Amino acid sequence: MTDQSWYAQTAYGWNEVPQQERSTERPWIMRFAKVRLPWGNAEDITSVNLLEKFSPKKLRLHEGFKKDREEQIATNTYAPSPFEHIDFHIKDDHERFRYALLPASSHFWMYMSGGGRFMFFLLFIVSIPAYIAVISTGYDPIWESTKTIFIQLFSWLLGLPLLSWTIGSIVIKHFPNLWLKPSRGPIWELNRRTGLVTVFDYKNNGEYKKNGTIGELTAPFYEFDAYIATSPDSQGMPMNVLYLAHRYRNIMINFGALLCPGPEVQPACALWDFIQNYMDVSRPLPDLPQYEEYRHLDPTTAEYDRLTGRNPRFWIGMDDATFKQVVREMHQRVANIDTFQRPNLMAAYVTYVD
Repeated sequence: MTDQSWYAQTAYGWNEVPQQERSTERPWIMRFAKVRLPWGNAEDITSVNLLEKFSPKKLRLHEGFKKDREEQIATNTYAPSPFEHIDFHIKDDHERFRYALLPASSHFWMYMSGGGRFMFFLLFIVSIPAYIAVISTGYDPIWESTKTIFIQLFSWLLGLPLLSWTIGSIVIKHFPNLWLKPSRGPIWELNRRTGLVTVFDYKNNGEYKKNGTIGELTAPFYEFDAYIATSPDSQGMPMNVLYLAHRYRNIMINFGALLCPGPEVQPACALWDFIQNYMDVSRPLPDLPQYEEYRHLDPTTAEYDRLTGRNPRFWIGMDDATFKQVVREMHQRVANIDTFQRPNLMAAYVTYVD
């Protein structure tokens, strides 16, 4: 028997959705080019970036580190990492999916390293045909022309991004105290155990709070609807992002930081299916690598695994070739998702005005 007492009375289950008030008009949503996604009939699917978040190889490394830590603790030889006790406000387990971003100071060094690396290789590739064109049309000897080009052009064209890449990488690798810092707090949370969605509010009447307190805007999951908002990028290409918007209050989550906006809508639809499945305690946790170590802690999932005989090391024991095939298959399933052909089952519990 499943021990449902672990879940709060407010926990969300699709077979226990209550009748709700008529939805209100929300002109703040209408500012976006958007389409509301239907509730229900969610597939066992997710956006591919969440599947790839923890590969079996990473799971095995994590398991190895955990065993080493336990052995060192047992022999009194364990030396804690300087960042081990820092709360980065990120949780993704059987109870809550809480999201936070690193502060701007951390992103600065990450952009220096990643952006410098990208620009270096981009400009290096572009510089090759440019160098050949200059050499082939020049009148000076090849060696003299090469020396002049490198001193006057390539030294800064390639040198600046190379310097940025080098400095950023050195800081990230050798000076974690300088770049790795916690943010001021989480951004949003989906809580499977309570069935509540929380947006963390850092403003008070439009002004940032001075006393360090964090407000919380909380509502039941079933009172939210998912939307795909579309807006053009700098080249005019339509970019789609998933939103979760409360039906009665000005509470909204932009999932663009979790799933980057893109020209296709299918990844956002797959993310919406994942969110529904994650929050629904009448179903087991989504079978993703990052949840494998927590499955026995969630009553519904533990009972499902017992009845189906699921291998508790299904993901961690998977070889790299098989995992790559699973990722390819997920790509195909996301591409074929049928979200827009589904009826909106929530319409049986609420009357929509938009």
